[in-house]
Amino acid sequence: MAKKEKFYVVWEGHRPGIYTKWDDCKAAVKGYANAKYKSFESFDVAKKAYNGDYEDYKGKSKPKKTLSPQELAKIGEPNLYSIAVDAASSGNPGKMEYRGVDTQTEKQLFHQGPFPQGTNNIGEFLALVHGLAYLKKKNSDRIIYSDSKIAIGWVKQKTCKTKLKRTPKNAEMFDLVDRAIQWLKENRYTTKIVKWETKAWGEIPADFGRK
Repeated sequence: MAKKEKFYVVWEGHRPGIYTKWDDCKAAVKGYANAKYKSFESFDVAKKAYNGDYEDYKGKSKPKKTLSPQELAKIGEPNLYSIAVDAASSGNPGKMEYRGVDTQTEKQLFHQGPFPQGTNNIGEFLALVHGLAYLKKKNSDRIIYSDSKIAIGWVKQKTCKTKLKRTPKNAEMFDLVDRAIQWLKENRYTTKIVKWETKAWGEIPADFGRK
């Protein structure tokens, strides 16, 4: 019987990321104090875990799938007067693309990529900044949804804390990263950035549907 494929998420280690080989994961955490990592059975679940919080996944064979009626009521419904952004990458790193859509109609508002040697986190970051610039240009007061806590954090800090190394192949993507950081530092915006509640609302409308 073929060995079941696993995906290893490293939240904190020498090189955070998603790995397909245990030896690579082990090298990323060995000797790192309080390393945070865990294995998953599918890339999709691993991707969501990597974009989420380690505390939500440690010691659990599977992430929580359902919410109680009380939890759902507390979260409420998504604000449809908004846009939603998301990214997808085939591997980590791999071909990456991102886009933004109208949350209510799912009409695509912008799309970039695919870019070689990209990561999902970089894509989510670029998508958010692109969305902010898009709304500012149109003088729109709509909010913007992202399902990536990491990207939201980077935007608020006006930086991109990726560990990915720059190469000639990903130069175009990193040029966008540099421009995005510069835009954040030079522009003020009033757009509210909101975390998309996937557990309550399902996949974000901008999702690429590669499940």
